[in-house]
Amino acid sequence: MSVAQTGRWKAWAASIAAVLVTLTVPTVAATPASATTTAYDSTYYKDAIGKTGTGLKSSLHTIISSQSKISYDAVWNALKTTDQDPNNTANVILLYSGTSRSKSLNGGSVGDWNREHTWAQSHGNFGTSAGPGTDLHHLRAADVQVNSTRGNKDFDYGGSAVSGAPGSYTDSNSFEPRDADKGDVARMILYMAVRYEGDDAWADLEPNDSTTNGSVPFHGRLSVLKQWNEQDPPSAFEERRNDIIFNTYQHNRNPFIDHPEWIEAIW
Repeated sequence: MSVAQTGRWKAWAASIAAVLVTLTVPTVAATPASATTTAYDSTYYKDAIGKTGTGLKSSLHTIISSQSKISYDAVWNALKTTDQDPNNTANVILLYSGTSRSKSLNGGSVGDWNREHTWAQSHGNFGTSAGPGTDLHHLRAADVQVNSTRGNKDFDYGGSAVSGAPGSYTDSNSFEPRDADKGDVARMILYMAVRYEGDDAWADLEPNDSTTNGSVPFHGRLSVLKQWNEQDPPSAFEERRNDIIFNTYQHNRNPFIDHPEWIEAIW
């Protein structure tokens, strides 16, 4: 190769290298939930707007702790309203399966629906007493057998298919809800972590990254719940439910349905 040819080759190689330097390999990550604006920002949430981290969590706790409590027996009729099928007012929509089932089939037998505590009762031992045991923001109508399969397991990916709940999976210590319920579950769990901070008669409920929490007042897996919040934004069903609980029953809101981006801002 002549000197001239060598020079031209080096120049060409240098130009290609310069182009390659400007190229970056995209990273795989969930897109943070976009900031939202609601009609409650200048009223209900006014003391939380603009805050992040522990300051935001503390402000939201103060706001949502102003709450009317209902009895566990009253939860039956409340769920018939909050979880009503928008396409069939005689039915409720069941968590984990998406099944529409008659409101009259509430109970404990096969084929019935019952009251699922999304934040498992044993994770803090609050039972069914008025407070966390009856808080409608995490209580949902669910098929009796599917509810039994979920038990008190933490939430995570993987496992075997759940009978009666297509798209849901479970293993020895975790439960994965179907895609359409993943965000709902995340926002319910993290609502509980903000509402119950140990400054009343109940344990301080907190999320962590474990799937072996048993009876301690923690619920996991936080990293997965954050992903689910991003992947499955609040639906019209969730928003309607939040409004009914606020206006008719507890008079407090789940802030993560109104502002899903606040989950990332706190955790």
